[in-house]
Amino acid sequence: MSKVEVIDGVAYKYQIWDTAGQEKYHSLAPMYYRGAAAAIVVYDITNQLSFEKTQRWIEELQRHGPENIVLVIAGNKADLEDKRVVSKEKAKEFADSINGIFLETSAKTGQSVGDAFKGICARLKPLADDDDDDDEADVGGTGGQKKNGCC
Repeated sequence: MSKVEVIDGVAYKYQIWDTAGQEKYHSLAPMYYRGAAAAIVVYDITNQLSFEKTQRWIEELQRHGPENIVLVIAGNKADLEDKRVVSKEKAKEFADSINGIFLETSAKTGQSVGDAFKGICARLKPLADDDDDDDEADVGGTGGQKKNGCC
């Protein structure tokens, strides 16, 4: 999936892959984050185990991902505050410890979903040599190079 976000007159083009945190995709993960400029790692605020898995995914990204990757920790299901298990403070502390962006979202209501992309744009500079003639700054992925196939 692709997404274009325009911030301060600059169009940022995202290539988005969603593994849903499933272990069956773990071995494919390097293919997803190779060359990535940013990663959004989502956990369920009503599920402690999902938060713990988020921490493991971040460790993986830090070990094998690009050096200056922008990391976003997103707590999903903010609309289920009454069922919260993972505190905002704990998640924010974790995000701060990795110099990441923290936010809480609700896929159900749409709360703060776009804020993750805006936060990433604020930390990234447009690629100066973006040469794919589409008037957009590419964020991660192929760096403007056209690729054939799925990846």
